[in-house]
This record gives sequence, C-alpha cells and structure tokens, in this order.
Amino acid sequence: MRLNHYTALFFALASPIVMAAPADDIRASLDQLNLPMQVQSISESPLDGLYQVQMDSGRIIYASADGKFLVQGALFDVTDGKLSNLTAAAEAKAIGDALNKLPREEMVIFSPEEPKTHVTIFTDVECGYCRLLHSEVDELNALGIEVRYTAFPRSGPSGESAVTMESIWCAKDPQKAMTEAKLGNTIEQASCTNPVAKQYELGMQLGVQGTPAIFLANGTLVPGYKPAKVLAEQALANQ
Repeated sequence: MRLNHYTALFFALASPIVMAAPADDIRASLDQLNLPMQVQSISESPLDGLYQVQMDSGRIIYASADGKFLVQGALFDVTDGKLSNLTAAAEAKAIGDALNKLPREEMVIFSPEEPKTHVTIFTDVECGYCRLLHSEVDELNALGIEVRYTAFPRSGPSGESAVTMESIWCAKDPQKAMTEAKLGNTIEQASCTNPVAKQYELGMQLGVQGTPAIFLANGTLVPGYKPAKVLAEQALANQ
C-alpha cells in the first residue's frame, strides 16, 4: 500500500484561506485549470521563490510566485548533510490534525482505561491483514494504544463489504460486531445513518489504496500490518 499523490491533488474540503499576492496569482492559475480543489493555505516554502500550497486533506503542492509552474513531489532539506523530508513532515502534521478531529462517535473504538496514544486505522472486514491486526487489539490496548477504526471497504461504498461495515456501525454493540465480522462470522444486518461512505471518501482523499492503512497520532502513515509490539513502539514515538 502507498499514497497516490496525483489522486490527492483533486478534491475540495473547505473554503480557502489566502494570503496577499503572489498567492492571488497562484490561485488564479489553479482556477484556470477548473480543478475541484480548495486550498487551506499558501505560504512561502523554505526554498526561495517556491510557494507551499496546502490542502485541507494535508496534501501539499508547490508553485512558482507567478503561478505559472506547479511542482508535485517532496522537498528535502540537506543542511549539514542530513536528509529531512520537509513535505512529508508538513503533510503528516496536517493529516494528523484532520484525523484527530474526527468525531469519536463516528468511529469504532477499542480503548484501554488510560490510553497513552492512539492510532486511526482505515479497515476492511474482508482484509486478511486487517483481521490479523484486529486479533492483536487486546495486546495493543494493554500496551496503552487506543485503536480507532474508520471504514474503507476496498470494493467501494456500495459493495458487499460496505454493507457489512454499515451493519457494524449501526449495531447495538459496534465493537462486538466488528470482532465477529473479522472472525469471519455473519453479523445481523442493520441500517441507520452511518459514516461508512464518508470515511471511504476521506480515505480516498488521503490517498489510501489498501488496508490496513494505519495513521499514528501525528499523521505518520504506517503502511500495512505491523505486529502489536512494533506498532505500539511506533505509535508511542509519534504522538
């Protein structure tokens, strides 16, 4: 699993916040492309003449001051011979902020009494590695990690997996329903107003392409399954 940066450029989440020119020129250039995208902020990047354009999803592109050139990719700082990915750090912070604002009542949460930190996991009940990871939720809780599940049915928001996940979110006991579904057991079908389609769209906007997609509290992505002890160590180091 990896993030598709090209996909992440084309979406809108909120009203733009702009600074004075050259931000106006950059916005005008983007407007001419008729892209369905809104901008959270435009600011100077650490590289002279290059401006950072940040979306509400956390994704970043760069633009020249006159808006005639756009750059999609990572900006690295190599000061003192050390390689630091500035783009990844800025994106992770914004993604973490966005995920940490998700309403708790819209997620299926497994939490210890006194969590030290948390992970947000885009999951699919039909995913083998998601099932393996879920079998270690008790261990993660024992290590102080709260597990927050969001829905990402890989077959799409109208597939069979999505129907099952909607039943989980609508169940009287979503935690129990989640566990039963990930054991491969049939759960009682239920319907209600639920966030499954919205969470799937959020995952797409973040560039999620596979499950489990695990985001640490600071927005850092852990690609794919990791054993509980390894994941807990990473989660505690990236709060």
